[in-house]
Amino acid sequence: MIKIEDAQKKQATVIARLIMEAMNHECCQWFAGPNHTLEDFHQLMTRLVEREDSQYSYLNTLVAITETNEIVGICVSYDGAKLRELRKAFIEGALEAFGRDFSDMDDETTAGELYIDSLCVDNSFRGRGLAKQLLEATIEKGRKMNLPTGLLVDTGNPQAERLYHRIGFVYIGDNQWGGHKMKHLQKATLKITFSTGDKHYAVSRKSTPLFAYLSPLSYLCICNRFITIMIKKGKRCNSATVPQL
Repeated sequence: MIKIEDAQKKQATVIARLIMEAMNHECCQWFAGPNHTLEDFHQLMTRLVEREDSQYSYLNTLVAITETNEIVGICVSYDGAKLRELRKAFIEGALEAFGRDFSDMDDETTAGELYIDSLCVDNSFRGRGLAKQLLEATIEKGRKMNLPTGLLVDTGNPQAERLYHRIGFVYIGDNQWGGHKMKHLQKATLKITFSTGDKHYAVSRKSTPLFAYLSPLSYLCICNRFITIMIKKGKRCNSATVPQL
């Protein structure tokens, strides 16, 4: 049986390896530059995982672990509002290790979401639903923080994008990371907002106890029905957001 649990500092070497797989080795080599190796980059990433003030910290990581304590998957996530603060460790580390300055790197996330930085399942354990388990555990982490969960997916990785869509992530916009074009996806919250100009309505499963007992599909039907009734009553809809499942 495989469990999802919080990472530990002593697992840093394996976590760093899986983060590099998530980044893909081409991106890792791009960060390291032509004068350094992937092993050099792995050493840097291991140090960053061991720290508590890094975006890649073990404190930000969930691991999938077997009964024999083998780590076979990871998911690294953090509050998007803390990106620049947490990224300082990487910028300083890369400058010291490789002599390369990434202080002008574009922001990959922003305030208002729990950002999934890295998600990876060991190759020999893929196809068993572990990525979905890690994602669902991370989404639950976001709920406890009262944040939707967001991520970037490479435009050249449609298989991963299909997985995210099946779990309920929706397209937010375009982005770029590590020289690659990316799509910004976010797990839509089960919440409806409706504006009629002078009044605003907001209903969610969290704020309405009765709805907590409904299935997501039933709740979505109620939300759609709510908008239909409001329009039939002559309310002009300025904006409406319906949950995506």
